[in-house]
Amino acid sequence: MAIKKLGVLGAGTMGAGIAQVGAQSGLQVILVDLEQAFVDKAIKGMIKNWDKDLSKGKITDQDKTNFLKNLKVSTNNNDFKDCDLVIEVIVENIDVKKKVFRELNDICAPRTVIASNTSGFSITEIAAASGRPDKVVGMHFFNPVPVMKLVEVIPGAETSQETIDLAMEACKTINKKAIPAKESPGFIVNRILVPYLNDAAVAYGEGVASAAEIDEAMKLGANMPIGPLALCDLIGIDVLLMVVDYFFKEFGDPKFRPALAFKQKVRAGHYGVKSGKGFFDYSK
Repeated sequence: MAIKKLGVLGAGTMGAGIAQVGAQSGLQVILVDLEQAFVDKAIKGMIKNWDKDLSKGKITDQDKTNFLKNLKVSTNNNDFKDCDLVIEVIVENIDVKKKVFRELNDICAPRTVIASNTSGFSITEIAAASGRPDKVVGMHFFNPVPVMKLVEVIPGAETSQETIDLAMEACKTINKKAIPAKESPGFIVNRILVPYLNDAAVAYGEGVASAAEIDEAMKLGANMPIGPLALCDLIGIDVLLMVVDYFFKEFGDPKFRPALAFKQKVRAGHYGVKSGKGFFDYSK
């Protein structure tokens, strides 16, 4: 089943990126957030990206005009009522997500598929709270969305094959590579990536080396494009702590015990790039 209208709930970096690629692919996109300022900021960022592509000759003025025509913004979830697919891209808190999915179930048409961009929470648990578990699926995008090709597609215990097929087809429509993943904390990428980042924070906390030295070592010795602690800052240390805590709870394995350095940074309000300070200082 082809989709024509895409809803995106959450106008942060990830939500704006999903809305952007949807509009670029010819879909009618409705981007919703709690406050007008959030959606205005998202639109401003998209226009900046399109202007950059325009200056490089990647798109034309008409392309940019068409993209903007495909895009609508709102602060009202009721505007999702006639969407084929709604992708939730809100705070990484499973209780908040479950509440939102219950609300979306009351708003959206019975045919609408509701997807979560969660980076590792249980799709089955979110779906069970939704009231339409057969129409709920995980669609995990990667940042920055306009650049990164991967989307992990994760069914819950009651997700129908029709819903999975729609999610896979939607990825193809927006020029992404969909890889199906079994439901498990962290799915594929974060199951492997998050423990690596946590271990880097443990090494930092134990004084093995400075943050800059740890990152330089991993870039030079493992050919990583970005150091692990800089990546922690980019993702958000508060988000990572929440995910590692969830892994530890779900798996019960000591290897997922959250780094004390994560806890200390979060207690200090040092979340990374978004707060101006994390393992590195971004305030200057």
